[in-house]
Amino acid sequence: MLIDGFENDPLVPGEELLALPGFWAAYLLWMCQTEGDDPNLAWFGVDEADTDAASDALHDEEQWPVFRIPFSGGHTAVVLGCNFPDDPGTEYFIAHPEWGRHGYLATIDGHQAGPGLSWRELTHIARTPDLDAPGVHAEHARLLLLLPAVGDENLPDEAVEILGDALTRAGVPAGEAPKLAQALLVDHPLWEPAEWTLPGPSPLSGSQEHFPGILYCDGPMSPRSGRRLAQGITREHSDRLAHALGTWPTA
Repeated sequence: MLIDGFENDPLVPGEELLALPGFWAAYLLWMCQTEGDDPNLAWFGVDEADTDAASDALHDEEQWPVFRIPFSGGHTAVVLGCNFPDDPGTEYFIAHPEWGRHGYLATIDGHQAGPGLSWRELTHIARTPDLDAPGVHAEHARLLLLLPAVGDENLPDEAVEILGDALTRAGVPAGEAPKLAQALLVDHPLWEPAEWTLPGPSPLSGSQEHFPGILYCDGPMSPRSGRRLAQGITREHSDRLAHALGTWPTA
């Protein structure tokens, strides 16, 4: 499997891993650490053996899993496990066949950067699959795969309920889902809550064109702080991306 920038790495499609009983615990358990609670496999309704098996597959140094989340306009959100022996991590980015380079969202490793998505963007991507493209199409799985890239201080009132429903659809016991959703979305310490805003008028004039429609993030560690999500793309491509993210009304 080839992805620009990772040509020499052992990438393999990862979508089949979602069927492993312990997948979601292996993927999300680390985010559940709070001041009041240590992560507990019982929250996911799985045992240690299943979780260990899924974790081994997720972190296989000889097969780096790639999860493709295709959405409208030919865009694909990508979750890529970078299973380096000494510095493993996960990359989150958006790809498009007409772009010269990826639009980076977040990096989770020893030098992490994020958040990379607002809640509004996350839910819009989750709900708008491109069914003709390969990858993950189930709404709940799309939302959960991209969840670690999210940091948003203006969560809607129903956000925890939406996440809890996604967790239940992924096999989490109904009685545990609300608590787990609260831990993952509100209590986890990965990112400081960030504000997402549309840019105002450009202070620049001359040859550099100002592209509206793409949200900016005020998080100091975010790749999306004070600049466009995808660098070096045309105004038309930027408008298509903003429409695909649900932040701009025109295609």
